[in-house]
Amino acid sequence: MGGTNPFIRSAGTRFPTRAFRIVYRAADGDTTSVDVDPAKLPYTRDGLPGSLLEIALGHDVGIDHACGGVCACSTCHVIVREGLESCSEATDDELDQLDKAPGLTPKSRLACQCVPDGTRDLVVEIPDWNRNLVRETHH
Repeated sequence: MGGTNPFIRSAGTRFPTRAFRIVYRAADGDTTSVDVDPAKLPYTRDGLPGSLLEIALGHDVGIDHACGGVCACSTCHVIVREGLESCSEATDDELDQLDKAPGLTPKSRLACQCVPDGTRDLVVEIPDWNRNLVRETHH
């Protein structure tokens, strides 16, 4: 899917200039470590370029994103346990969507909108409650 949402203001993001690591932690405790090479961004078309969603999908880490990563739902809700200060600030549009997500914390973000700048490694928790149980299978 992917694309942009013409009804929201663009988030101010900075692309990373150096390699960094993101550890994605699933609710069941499984972890996937991703070494991000800024020269290879973007990996996919889902979410903002360089976003946590875009990087995850480019490395086969499953994060649901019912809207295609255009900040129109809250299914890509994640919790940035470490390294949040290196991420772009949440826009009002992102915060409005996050209000609809269960289990919010002060470190909650939409993976499609959260773009790390590469100055810190990150640990990102993928909550178990945001699962799209009716999505189509891959064709």
